[in-house]
Amino acid sequence: MFKYLKFFFIFIPLLFAGISQAETDKKEEGKTVTLPEVVVTATKTPEERKDIPNAVIIIDEMDIETSAVNTIGELLANELGIDLRTYGNYGGATQEIHFRGMGGDATQVFVNGVNVNSPSLGVADVARIPLNSIERIEVVKGAGSLLYGSGAMGGTVNIITKRPKRDKMDLKATAGYGTQDTYQLSAEQGMFLTENFGYYLTAGRKETDGFRDNSDLIHNDASLKLVYDKGDILDVSLYGDYIDRKYGRPGVEPPPGTQNFYAKGVQVYSSDAASTLDKGGDEDGHIVFQAKSDPLKWLGLNFKGEYTHMENYNFMRYYDSWTGGVPGQETWTTNEVKGFEGNLDLRPFDGANLLIGMEYKDYDWKNKSVTLDDNGNQKPGTRARNTASLYTKGAYAEAQYRPCKYLKALAGLRHENHSTFGYEDIPRFGLVFNPLKETVLKFSRGKHFKAPTLNDLFWPFEDWGWGMGAEGNPNLKPETGWHTDATAEQTIFNEKIFITLSYFKWDIDNKIRWVPDSSFFYRPQNLDSYEADGWELGTKIGPFYNLTLAINYTNTDAKENKKGGTKRQALYTPDDQFKGSLTYWTKFGLNTTATANYVGERPGKYDNDTDTNPSRILKSYWTVDLKIEQRLYDHWIVTLKGNNLFDKEYETYVNTFYDYTGTGTLCSYPGAGQSVFLSVGYEF
Repeated sequence: MFKYLKFFFIFIPLLFAGISQAETDKKEEGKTVTLPEVVVTATKTPEERKDIPNAVIIIDEMDIETSAVNTIGELLANELGIDLRTYGNYGGATQEIHFRGMGGDATQVFVNGVNVNSPSLGVADVARIPLNSIERIEVVKGAGSLLYGSGAMGGTVNIITKRPKRDKMDLKATAGYGTQDTYQLSAEQGMFLTENFGYYLTAGRKETDGFRDNSDLIHNDASLKLVYDKGDILDVSLYGDYIDRKYGRPGVEPPPGTQNFYAKGVQVYSSDAASTLDKGGDEDGHIVFQAKSDPLKWLGLNFKGEYTHMENYNFMRYYDSWTGGVPGQETWTTNEVKGFEGNLDLRPFDGANLLIGMEYKDYDWKNKSVTLDDNGNQKPGTRARNTASLYTKGAYAEAQYRPCKYLKALAGLRHENHSTFGYEDIPRFGLVFNPLKETVLKFSRGKHFKAPTLNDLFWPFEDWGWGMGAEGNPNLKPETGWHTDATAEQTIFNEKIFITLSYFKWDIDNKIRWVPDSSFFYRPQNLDSYEADGWELGTKIGPFYNLTLAINYTNTDAKENKKGGTKRQALYTPDDQFKGSLTYWTKFGLNTTATANYVGERPGKYDNDTDTNPSRILKSYWTVDLKIEQRLYDHWIVTLKGNNLFDKEYETYVNTFYDYTGTGTLCSYPGAGQSVFLSVGYEF
């Protein structure tokens, strides 16, 4: 039925336009003036949305405040062309952003310009980023490797945190409690201490038992942004954050009828968690210094220095039917990234821009592990330590030229040197047509690449016994491909109605996959290729009569081609996604937002590389969320959130569960059930 949604998207805006025409005609005097939306992420220079050849998503502070979500991942999941993936929605579950059917490692996520993707895994866990610290999110779809290097293949997400406002002190504190014994505390405060110097400070804590055994989470975060703002002459900022998380990892949900199982006096698994022992933790810190200056009409200067420290802890135990014990392993993986970037924005004459820049990053990777005996104690002599380092150097140039108000062209090239695999040259070009004032036609095509992760390259030799094990491969090549998209954007009635339609097509070669040999010894190899095409149709309507409405539909035809196998629908990628959001507010301070998300069915497992029909299909599902917020006495805010209101059951991924007899059963990671959260905040 979703092939008919495109007509729905076209006629609904026209219907609202007709209803509101009388209201519009009455506003001949004092018409609302809407400032153009400015985006920095797409070209690293401030550009109006209509001048960017890529499809763009802009989420401002008001969008965040009115949304019925709890995390940035859930917020982005409501946007066009974005798929949120988790291995079950338990407390500490990683939330990955997928664009247009690509993997989570094809999305680069930045917070104030510092990359928060894990160098070990290549993906960003956006669940770690506190929502209350965010002022604005810019999302640019399509190939971004020219400006952002490795991994910017499907899209780039730039999260911008709050900064102080002149002549105003910001102060807000919130406390809340909800189902699954969840509580959350947060506070933020910012101001200018002098005419040009200010700060913004945030802190938060969250605890939850989760909706399954061993799905608990303890999360703490803090951030500080210092700014020295002299306008165009000089803008300097120093941002730092710290995030500490400890969580259980319940794994898949065992098959019905599974009983709680104990060995050596400890519970190994339960009726709803494949593991009641596995734990994890993350400790992340980021520091980024940025300086910007436009000293002359034709010159802009930008410099960024950054430091990242990320440490992941993994505790795993399992039942050994041979000994009747519960052995396991503890692993600590540490990543340190140091880097800097500088660029010049040259504006030689009206309509022309030339951006020239360079970037350097140094990566240090450490892996420590120890083997646990049948009783969970560390085995003497089993502690292992491995280290590795690499660096990347990138130089890029991108030129933009608008010869007239109807046309703009963009072209650029990046040269990337990688200390392990060599170099890549990354071109990109785009065109923007403006046939009418409120009509924009965009075209973008660029090469993208993703370097092998540090785990892919340097994972230490592991001997699992009987010839089985795993080891990294330093001879891997980068994944490469092209991303093409064409977008049409139309605004109506002073931007109260916005319609966007995009077609996209991409491919990836040399896809890295960990594969076993005949003895089940796993190593990563460049084996597969992927490709996809599809279209995205979105409409934002309002505000009309205290209402705003957003409706999005994405169709994706993603294919994977296994080496020696066959082309087939990519795992876990739905053909259809539908998202809708309706917000209503009153002059009495009451705001209500309802959102609905539909995800189509997806292949969950193929038994062999040559199979075209999946042996397991994850069913389609709907979820509905609701947020009701009331402002009292100007400063107090009471908020009630309900997620998955109709308690729909759904699956996110599948894996094999092994019981105490060694019998394996394919099971799924379940999505979270119904939850309710009530909070009270004070805002000054």
